[in-house]
Amino acid sequence: MAEIADFARLVAGEHGLAVVSTQRADGTVQSTVVNAGVLDHPVTGEPRVGFVVRGSTRKLVNLRARPRTTVVVRVGWEWAAAEGATELIGPDDPADGVDVRLLLRAVFTAAGGTHDDWETYDKVMADERRTAVLVTPERVYSNAPR
Repeated sequence: MAEIADFARLVAGEHGLAVVSTQRADGTVQSTVVNAGVLDHPVTGEPRVGFVVRGSTRKLVNLRARPRTTVVVRVGWEWAAAEGATELIGPDDPADGVDVRLLLRAVFTAAGGTHDDWETYDKVMADERRTAVLVTPERVYSNAPR
């Protein structure tokens, strides 16, 4: 089985672009593209796959109701997937002792993002009610040669 390091290595290859799959209420799968990266959990320090979603998205509704996801990154023909339980941290999903503003920045940079004006970034994130999604990598697998 692959490790979270295998997943993290591929993040830089496609600017953090990843496919996230969530489960709808009827049991079907809903998939979208996000920017994702690997970062340490802001409280436990354990590695997590993180991505950010707008407060009005269907994937956020799905994750609130069914807090599990699969995130897949790929570069060329090589890919890695991380599956696990999700934790939501944002303006509508607060977490004790976590500064949402700093967490959103950390997820953004883990996915390869940079910004020249963090105040503007913070304002946009707040206006859009952005939420960080942290995935516990319970199962990581890939097609990387061993």
